Amino acid sequence: MSEIIVRTSSKDYSIRIQNGLLEQPGRYAARLISGRRVAVISDETVAELYLSPVLKSFYQAGFKTASFAMPAGEAHKNIRTLERVYEALYAAELTRKDLVVALGGGVVGDLAGFAAATYQRGVRLLQMPTSLMAQVDSSVGGKTAIDMPFGKNMVGAFYQPQAVLIDPLALRTLPRERLADGMAEVIKYGCIKDAELFSKIEQQRADLEWMVDRSVRIKAAVVRQDEYDTGERMLLNFGHTLGHAIERATEYTQYTHGEAVAIGMRLACRLGEKLGVTPEAVRPRLTRLLKQWRLPLHVPPVELSRILAAVGADKKHLGDKLNLILLTQIGEAVIRPLTREEYEPLIAEVWTEALAETAADGRTAAAASAGGGSVQ
Repeated sequence: MSEIIVRTSSKDYSIRIQNGLLEQPGRYAARLISGRRVAVISDETVAELYLSPVLKSFYQAGFKTASFAMPAGEAHKNIRTLERVYEALYAAELTRKDLVVALGGGVVGDLAGFAAATYQRGVRLLQMPTSLMAQVDSSVGGKTAIDMPFGKNMVGAFYQPQAVLIDPLALRTLPRERLADGMAEVIKYGCIKDAELFSKIEQQRADLEWMVDRSVRIKAAVVRQDEYDTGERMLLNFGHTLGHAIERATEYTQYTHGEAVAIGMRLACRLGEKLGVTPEAVRPRLTRLLKQWRLPLHVPPVELSRILAAVGADKKHLGDKLNLILLTQIGEAVIRPLTREEYEPLIAEVWTEALAETAADGRTAAAASAGGGSVQ
């Protein structure tokens, strides 16, 4: 068991990492709120696995409980689902002293968190992340949001929870591809802040619980310094500018968030190389590690104009400049602001090269398949 205290200008709260927490949230909630009502927001997949023991724990602790299970997937993190959550909170008679519980992965945490931030101008929130992605990233730091037709996470709020309860046992039910999805964010932490974490993953010497604890501590430290994403916290967006653009351009149906970030990190290394910031030895090392976790390496066949349009709407713009996150080496990153006139031709060059790489590797794989061989 470990406990990490996140200290921010708006609120201090605890992140508890402990086996079995999914069966005992009620006793923790009793210390967090004065209200007696709890609404658990989940998705249909997670609800089948964990909703029953979670509701039982709250009931045994004396809470009046309600629940809502949304359809699973990023495609449902939208204003229509949010409206249904508001209706569920109203039907449950929640007040500002009561508790919204986000039980699930990053999509549930983002949407339920935004519902808590905005319903009656703020209801207390408990994050119970069940995916690796949510445990190491989205449940920590207070970012909540929904997607809009014009962009990912474009409507949201900074809203810190009362607490975060992380049960590593939940990761045992995840298929490998879902673990890999979260590993993209763990690898990101190694890239920007922790060369030792990166090396241990490379050497396959890091167990999941250790990686969760290490990643959460990195993010908590960054959030402590920059709660509202105006400085150092931007480093956490390494790989996300083009990763989000890929998600949007493929309508959130072709890649998970982690898969898109994996591709985005390789593209960010290309950008850094061209700007003279990232050493050429970094990208091959990152590529090997992403490959180890069977994360995608190649860009999809999407027109450059769609990628540039998505980048142009990216939230990492401050004023008329886009803040690119670039590696100076494994374990260290910098923020490089570029104007549209500077970044558009740069991204165009990198995207064109990446498309050519995708096509070339596709031809190699096809030739190997025709010859009865295999490509590693």
